[in-house]
Amino acid sequence: MSDIFLTVAYQPVLNLLVFLYNIVPGHDLGIAIILLTIIIKLILLPLSRQSIKSQKSLQDLQPKIDEIKKKYANKKEEMGREMMALYKENKVNPFSSCLPLLIQLPFLFAVFRVFRNGFANGSLDLVYSFITKPEAINTMSLGFIDLSARNIPIAVLAGVAQYWQTKMMMSKKAEVKSPGAKDENMMAMMNKQMMYFMPILTVFIGMSFPGGLALYWLVTTVLTGVQQVYIFKQKDKEDKDDNVVEGEIVK
Repeated sequence: MSDIFLTVAYQPVLNLLVFLYNIVPGHDLGIAIILLTIIIKLILLPLSRQSIKSQKSLQDLQPKIDEIKKKYANKKEEMGREMMALYKENKVNPFSSCLPLLIQLPFLFAVFRVFRNGFANGSLDLVYSFITKPEAINTMSLGFIDLSARNIPIAVLAGVAQYWQTKMMMSKKAEVKSPGAKDENMMAMMNKQMMYFMPILTVFIGMSFPGGLALYWLVTTVLTGVQQVYIFKQKDKEDKDDNVVEGEIVK
């Protein structure tokens, strides 16, 4: 483990989890993980908000993007210019939806390493001096869920949440306007495959790692989905207001 990752990501996540474990009623690790997830989500809120808004904007532009791809299928340079002009006109950066996700990865890796390493074999030696270091951490949550072992129900719930979130992000199936419009069919097929692939992958990963990590992923996905619902409603409201203003100007 590199010193930079240890100092910047792993150790802060471990210490925050231990601190929360110390203060939650009954020293319940499950509740501590939920609180940890909420705090990390709040810290990264500006980044995730920008990412969701960018993805929503790209989703709204997808029909126009498909038209450009179809029109300039054999003219790659012209296609590139038209795509950049479309992004510029609508003030959309196609890469801005990916960058925030990349920035969030170290935190996910840190949580993964915390649960993979467990809370024994000297891992608690990394607890800061101003935080009370427990003699041991009880990995049982609610008295019957062992978060240090694989947990299939939590993994399945994480997959269901991932399906909900992914489905919300997927573009609507493009209408096939002509018998030769294969691009629209291909895009719809890829969207549908992704909508099922991500949840299945989530369940597979969740079943392969400790239940604590699956719980973290479940709560993260649910919070992201709730955030998407809110942002989408806000954007739709803004778009309606803009249309009303434009209509009044035209009159």
